[in-house]
Amino acid sequence: MNPQEKILSLIREIEQHNIDYYVYDNPKISDSHYDKLLRELQDLEKKHPDLILEISPTQRVGTTPESKFNTIKHSIPMLSLANAMNHQELIDFDRRVKKTLNINSDIEYVMEPKLDGLAVEVVYENGYFKHGSTRGDGTYGEDVSNNLKTIKGIPLQLLDANFNTNGILEFRGEVFINHSDFKQLNKKRIAKGDAIFANPRNCAAGSLRQLDSKITATRPLRINFYSIGIKGNLNLDSQIDLMKCMPLLGLPVNSLVKIGTGINDVIKYYDELEKNRDGLDYDIDGVVIKVNTFKYQNILGERSRSPRWAIAGKLKAQQETTKIIDIIPSIGRTGAITPVAKLEPVNVGGVIVSNATLHNQDEIDRKDIRLGDTVLIQRAGDVIPEVVKVILEKRPSESFKYRLPNECPSCNALLNKIEGDAVLRCENNTSCSAQVKGKMRHFVSKNCMDIDGIGEKLIDTLIDNKLIHRYSDLFKLSYQNLETLDRMAEKSINNILDSIEKSKHTEFSRFLNGLGIRNVGTHACKLLEKEFNSDINKLINTTQDNLNSIHEIGDIMASSIVNYFSNQDNIDDINECINLGITFTQNTTSDEFKNVSFVITGSFEKITRNEIKAKLESFGARVSSSISKKTSYLILGSNAGSKLQKAKDLDIPIITEKQIDLILEGSLPN
Repeated sequence: MNPQEKILSLIREIEQHNIDYYVYDNPKISDSHYDKLLRELQDLEKKHPDLILEISPTQRVGTTPESKFNTIKHSIPMLSLANAMNHQELIDFDRRVKKTLNINSDIEYVMEPKLDGLAVEVVYENGYFKHGSTRGDGTYGEDVSNNLKTIKGIPLQLLDANFNTNGILEFRGEVFINHSDFKQLNKKRIAKGDAIFANPRNCAAGSLRQLDSKITATRPLRINFYSIGIKGNLNLDSQIDLMKCMPLLGLPVNSLVKIGTGINDVIKYYDELEKNRDGLDYDIDGVVIKVNTFKYQNILGERSRSPRWAIAGKLKAQQETTKIIDIIPSIGRTGAITPVAKLEPVNVGGVIVSNATLHNQDEIDRKDIRLGDTVLIQRAGDVIPEVVKVILEKRPSESFKYRLPNECPSCNALLNKIEGDAVLRCENNTSCSAQVKGKMRHFVSKNCMDIDGIGEKLIDTLIDNKLIHRYSDLFKLSYQNLETLDRMAEKSINNILDSIEKSKHTEFSRFLNGLGIRNVGTHACKLLEKEFNSDINKLINTTQDNLNSIHEIGDIMASSIVNYFSNQDNIDDINECINLGITFTQNTTSDEFKNVSFVITGSFEKITRNEIKAKLESFGARVSSSISKKTSYLILGSNAGSKLQKAKDLDIPIITEKQIDLILEGSLPN
């Protein structure tokens, strides 16, 4: 066997052992034997560097450290899941599914544990690893390709398993760390005198976001795949087909995946997983339930943030008791005051909790929470710590009811409660230091202006030193300003100034999101970007009636936008930002599609509904989930439901799958 043949043989043998271990949990050789094979391959490649292949396991690590992560746009958004907190909400989900599908019989569902890790997307082109990214905000994620390549459970080349892997394939999964691996990792860190990691989830997320992939490679990261974006040429009809297909391609899936028929099977699976949760070697925070057939998934469609064909059944939160040491009122960027309980640190589900939100005065009164109380706390949805109840038997005899202050703890302005609002607010939104700091942190954040190098501490320092107060002040910062600050080296200053300069050319929606207009989130900003074609002056001068006419912009949001732009200080700050060089990426959408509304129904042979939706939205069109008089066209696939009849009743033009190519090329039918 010549060196080239031997290298290829070793690559195939090592990757097969990776699949045996990570996909099938059935290792065929010892760790020492595996290491021996890898060393043999390394020695051969060292002697013959011209024969090194990209798919070689030796190439999983070896790149130079990144300076920062680039951003990747998901071709199909990575949606989050709506939650069901109990049996009844699971039953309600099943009822909605059957009602939409107009089906009385039991629905097939695929069920699996909801891993508590970090969601990622791995993209293959013609069977070879192309790139990978984090979920991010669902639309954009961070390019962590080099770090994902270090995970041995991710094949660099898909297996040839009688599937057509030509073209683009996008697989979605969860990166996590097993409990047993986590314990060994911390044991090694203790031996070296390094700080231990708090919990597997944070360790996995932090490891995947290392700028140096060599560090990531030292962490015992695993992955389970659970869904697909672009399907390429894979001929699959259902979720269970996908879950069977992926291991054959070399992609690991969870061993507890199960198919059931009807809601009773779902509830049984949910209860069993709840019962056996503590016996698993990994963290979970729920059960994912998906309608099995892709045909039905396509008919059910999606909301703006979550699919209608899937839901996360949340498991009971893990609870512990601790004591409230103090209650500290915190002021957010919108002026809302939030009481935060300082707790005696306690381990809740692997996370050390020392703070818990008390939400507002009404919540404090309802639960009668007092200083010195012993309380039961939980991580709501296994994430946000909250006080469940007070253990009254352990209440100190000298305790008294807690009241939030009447004055802002930051600027001493009087706090007000607007009718219909549950929270107290500081209305001094221009001079309150806490609000200004919160606004600035939001403005520079990743989902807004994404100014790298300006974090929370630097924002506080800049404001405390009176170098910034308004958004436009950030774009006036100079080398001379920054060198007066402590621990500011020349390289750091130049990096910050470069990042500020780079941020000036941005998307309109990011800038608008950065302004922090109350009740206006990321999704709404993207809607406004399309509606006003990235023209800030048109938005400033618009009316509430005009805003109300925009799909998904309600009265409260419209009122908040008008109120914000009625403040001349806000307008002056925006104009100053533009004078200092802020420009918006031009919207390339066609006027032909502006104000055109589509509804998609049924299933399609050559393209998914998500792909159609993404393409239409890129043209500037609006895609709705329901038929109304405002609907411009119905795009009709096979096995359509009641929407077809409704479209006929309203005399709405219908586009069939045979006619869809014209639409996808950017032209409306005559």
